Amino acid sequence: MKVVTIGEIMLRLSGEGFLRFVQADKFDATYGGGEANVCVSLANYGHDAYFVTKLPKHEIGQSAVNSLRRFGVKTDYIVRGGDRVGIYFLETGASMRASKVIYDRAGSAVSKADPSEFDFDRIFGDADWFHWTGITPAIGAGGRALISEALKAAKKHKVTVSVDLNYRKKLWSAEDAAKCMAPLMRYVDVCIGNEEDAEKCLGFKAGKTDVASGELELGAYRGMFAEMRDAFGFKYIASSMRESHSASDNTWSGIMYDGKEFYQSRKYQVRIVDRVGGGDAFASGLIHGLSAKPDFKRALDFAVAASALKHTVFGDYNLVSADEVETLLQGDVSGRVRR
Repeated sequence: MKVVTIGEIMLRLSGEGFLRFVQADKFDATYGGGEANVCVSLANYGHDAYFVTKLPKHEIGQSAVNSLRRFGVKTDYIVRGGDRVGIYFLETGASMRASKVIYDRAGSAVSKADPSEFDFDRIFGDADWFHWTGITPAIGAGGRALISEALKAAKKHKVTVSVDLNYRKKLWSAEDAAKCMAPLMRYVDVCIGNEEDAEKCLGFKAGKTDVASGELELGAYRGMFAEMRDAFGFKYIASSMRESHSASDNTWSGIMYDGKEFYQSRKYQVRIVDRVGGGDAFASGLIHGLSAKPDFKRALDFAVAASALKHTVFGDYNLVSADEVETLLQGDVSGRVRR
């Protein structure tokens, strides 16, 4: 299956271990970003995964391209130009101290890209699936224009479209997000997003759910999903379900609705190595699952297992294989050494 994602890949600078920003005197440099993370996972699962963005011609831009190629992502449609690669700094939390992200991405090459720089008919002409997130339109007018034109081209070529709503309050307000995102939902077949995403981007609320306290009201999610489907005609709506007991220990599961049935996956108890990219691992697992599994319930089970494993992997990318996910699905949570 040919899958296309469009977005921003950033340089990630993270302090060693659990050091705070003010303690760190050196940073680990890796790359990541919502849509790029999805692409890496799908390449790992054997799909033809194409990441589309704009990156500078200099060596840092090339390093970002190389990080994608290293894991099998196809970079044929990446446009080169602009002045900078976006950066984000990560401080890893522990116990009751939350992780923290600081962005330095203003003026990045893709945020200033013009849709005319991309040949969307070539990109989507033989594509099967297009995935995007709410992060790309949040980075500025360039990102909004890019996504709008990409969605029109994807639908023209009858490509299945999924979105991860991915509301980021450090990038835009709820008012701006709703104004931009709601009109784009008419292009979407599969909608992914947690309770905050649904509320801030689309105006739907999951009852009395309180993520901070870990109180999740499942019946309210079903009602919210039904309202979203009535409003936008989504074929599937899904959400990961994180119960945060601390920055180190979470319970992880997922829910999904197809207009008739509402399904909740099994729960995993996760001791976190790196939670960044967990939602992207869920989205990519769902895309793979819907293309490879006989029904949406098994697709959700794959997505949850894949994203549970991501929490054990350092960096944005979920570097696990489909076989490793299937092993977890068979019930092996022992973590024993494989010899």
